Amino acid sequence: MARILSGIQPSGTLHLGNYFAMMKRMIEFQNDNELFCFIVNYHAMTTVHDGGLLRQNTLDAAMDFLALGLDPDRCFFWVQSDVPEVMELTWILGCHTSMGLLERSHSYKDKIARGHTPGWGLFSYPVLMAADILLYQAELVPVGKDQKQHVEITRDIAMRFNGLFGETFTLPEPLISDEIALIPGVDGQKMSKSYGNTINIFETEKELKKKVMRIVTDSTPVESPKNPDTCNLFALYRLFASAEKLEGLRERYLKGGTGYGEVKKELFGLIWEYFAPFRERRQRLSGDPAAVAEVLAAGAEKTRAVAARTLDAVKEKVGLRYL
Repeated sequence: MARILSGIQPSGTLHLGNYFAMMKRMIEFQNDNELFCFIVNYHAMTTVHDGGLLRQNTLDAAMDFLALGLDPDRCFFWVQSDVPEVMELTWILGCHTSMGLLERSHSYKDKIARGHTPGWGLFSYPVLMAADILLYQAELVPVGKDQKQHVEITRDIAMRFNGLFGETFTLPEPLISDEIALIPGVDGQKMSKSYGNTINIFETEKELKKKVMRIVTDSTPVESPKNPDTCNLFALYRLFASAEKLEGLRERYLKGGTGYGEVKKELFGLIWEYFAPFRERRQRLSGDPAAVAEVLAAGAEKTRAVAARTLDAVKEKVGLRYL
């Protein structure tokens, strides 16, 4: 049994990319591991500057997770800001983190290139992320290949601290799944809120159909063979179809005579059917936000007990315990 930690930003409505790249994996991990799963609302503050929106997004993300099958009795599930120990540890770690290490962050450079304001929060983002991971002594951190550096920076920070003060933090390992390929958005780029190309998990029927029909394809005529390995539509289809159905579509592509419009209608039906039971649960949760808040409060209390042990040891070692 491994201790696994991952979080998701409430920076917008959660979409299929979030689900298959992170949420579905976390829900599966809760069965045979010690899972720490949280909503990283402090991190979201680097891009969300509307208090009401952040509040609603946080609650919505919690409802989505619970609706999709996360069981708070079988894992640690909380909101980042409900565990204040993480900010104390962020400051302590920041005092032992070099500017050079932070300047090498790909994420920081990418976001600045995309027009984000180069503020202190964005620059120090890796230190808060390190605190998130190290506070709970996580062993494995599921990330995409493009996020591997986040864990590497965390390891660098932990090794420096351990070298100065003795063994304190577990060195986490990135958990990268080769099975999860890039999930395309409706425009063919990686599905991302930043690109405005998402298909949300709990779309209305009308909006889901509209978005699926907008998925970008090439101009291959209906009667001609098509390449399933380069088709955005096929890449999404494989996430929902059975092996038999997927192989059937592959054969139809290679044979020719199947139009993309026909496949889009099939994909719409598959997505709508897949999330049907979760959709009903999500509607029930949205009708009782107070109950969801209670779940999160209980999760934070349980999580703080773990966080306190690590923070107490850290404070003792750096001299913040003076008696």
